[in-house]
Amino acid sequence: MSKRASKGSPSGGANEPTEDKQKVLLSGDPGHFSLLRALHMADYITELNGACGVLSIFSSLRYCLGDPADKSNLYIALAFLPFGLFFDFMDGRVARWRKKSSMMGQELDSLADLISFGLAPACVAFSIGLRTTLDHVFLAAFVLCGLTRLARFNVTAANIPKDASGKASYFEGTPIPTTLGIDALMAWWVSQDKFLTNIPGGLWFAGTPFEVHPIVFMFVIHGSLMCSRTLHVPKP
Repeated sequence: MSKRASKGSPSGGANEPTEDKQKVLLSGDPGHFSLLRALHMADYITELNGACGVLSIFSSLRYCLGDPADKSNLYIALAFLPFGLFFDFMDGRVARWRKKSSMMGQELDSLADLISFGLAPACVAFSIGLRTTLDHVFLAAFVLCGLTRLARFNVTAANIPKDASGKASYFEGTPIPTTLGIDALMAWWVSQDKFLTNIPGGLWFAGTPFEVHPIVFMFVIHGSLMCSRTLHVPKP
């Protein structure tokens, strides 16, 4: 979940020198590798979160191009996602430890989360058999819900009540990493050979333009919960 903006003091004053230095490096330093030099240690950890999501997507694609009976690439695609959560957790810890946070880190965190907990799970769902037109529409809606939820967080993070350390007291809507619950369910289906033509719930309206797998509505419900403003999930 995008939480990097809430580190440091509640007023944000403790982070201003660090953020100003990064802005100078990003916008005013014409030297070689200025972008790499501008990134903080926490930012590199966030990049690893995004890498897990990208590698998961590639593994899903490799499964679609290979033998459907060989489930190894599906398991690899699913295995990358908990590692994404690990790096998502660690970047915040490192930023607080080093007392360095920035808008760059906040934006990186949101984009990495969208890949690892939005797009990558949707690709796994496609790989296991959610391949009708309506399936695609609903999976796209889920990813867009995640995109909208993360963008809203970046805009409203400063207005969410915080504790003495500057940490937000709750999530507005379910955090996007909770998609891992659906990932775990898909992993269990794969282990039980309940995918492709044997997906739980079967296929509704088969042979019509409205054919759809009912399990896709899990993604729709989850996307709706992510976008909720009235649902406040306490932070651990």
